[in-house]
Amino acid sequence: MKAPQDIQHYLRPGALQLSSLPPLSLYVHLPWCLKKCPYCDFNSHEWQAYSASPQNKAHNPPQRPPHQEALPEQHYIKALIADLESSIGLIWGRTVHSIFIGGGTPSLFAPESIDRLLGDLRARLKVAPDCEVTLEANPGTFETHRFKAFRQAGVTRLSVGVQSFNDVHLQAIGRVHDGTQALAAMEEVATCFETFNLDLMYALPGQTLEQLQQDVHQALAFKPPHLSIYHLTLEPNTYFAKYPPLLPDDDAAYDMLDAISHLTALQGLERYEVSAFAQKGHQARHNLNYWQFGDYLGLGAGAHSKISFAHRVVRQVRLRDPRLYMQYASQGSALAQDDEVARADLPFEFMLNALRLKQGFAIQDFTERTGLAVTAIQKSLLQAEAKGWIERDWTHVWPTTQGFDFLSDLQALFLPD
Repeated sequence: MKAPQDIQHYLRPGALQLSSLPPLSLYVHLPWCLKKCPYCDFNSHEWQAYSASPQNKAHNPPQRPPHQEALPEQHYIKALIADLESSIGLIWGRTVHSIFIGGGTPSLFAPESIDRLLGDLRARLKVAPDCEVTLEANPGTFETHRFKAFRQAGVTRLSVGVQSFNDVHLQAIGRVHDGTQALAAMEEVATCFETFNLDLMYALPGQTLEQLQQDVHQALAFKPPHLSIYHLTLEPNTYFAKYPPLLPDDDAAYDMLDAISHLTALQGLERYEVSAFAQKGHQARHNLNYWQFGDYLGLGAGAHSKISFAHRVVRQVRLRDPRLYMQYASQGSALAQDDEVARADLPFEFMLNALRLKQGFAIQDFTERTGLAVTAIQKSLLQAEAKGWIERDWTHVWPTTQGFDFLSDLQALFLPD
């Protein structure tokens, strides 16, 4: 573990000269799940005190055996606030424009705990009046009125990890909920929140194009203001990486993506990012800040931060183990890593985010948020343009449809030599 550096360490002269600081967001990680999904590479941990059996239905909250301890909600929130207090000098005086509570499964926490957490955060931070506050939730933790209680606690946007409405596919990817629970959860969300996100996945084990279309039709029936649809990928250090399931081939996956693009467009959802579709005015402000190379302070086990100063950009990572995090956060030393981004790495770091957006990025934003001149990326821009992966004018750069299809290759052009 590492203690935070004195603020003067970050303010000392350096290789960069940033003319202004980007917008600031706050990410809060609640690391526990009912069950670890076999495809998940996030820092999530099963909480064995809760039953993950299929018998948990939509209107029955997860139960814990009486001989086992409850989720340590208050202890963890206390650690989060201690972590914030030890880090607040890094962002002192800056306004927080969005808060994202992710996991894990944050909806395992009681609405009263989320209310306390948000109150403690607002008491210590300068939060914008129209701050977007997102909470991730799963149908397996749904009970009647629970989502409404999150809304009353100050959550303005719920992001629900449905992934599929098909029981066979849900079982194949290890989800703890079934299709009936997913439908009940979405009905509740649609009545409680003006803006919300519905997560789907495609190219699932054994999934056909027709089945994918059925999932999308069902999702669109709830008229979601925002829809995220991700291709199932086999990430390193996951169960699926060790025991890979049989997935649809690339041609079938491309057909599914074409169908997704067509069906969402008919509903009035614009694909504004590689995996994100939204109605006008409902783009995810928190995610947009990531993709536009904004700043974010991450609190919680394994949380990442990216914070800009006048002469440097810094990345931090918190301790991953929840018990160690709670132990050391209370002592003001929850950091596992604290590194300055090398000047040569900044173009790739910027492009890894900005080229995910359909609208691309303003050249002025690149220079302001990296402290580099556009000449630092001129060679790579020419290569990308020659391949037909980007288009540009005097002020903006944006990926083409082909650039979206070969996004990883496009981003790699900006790696340091």
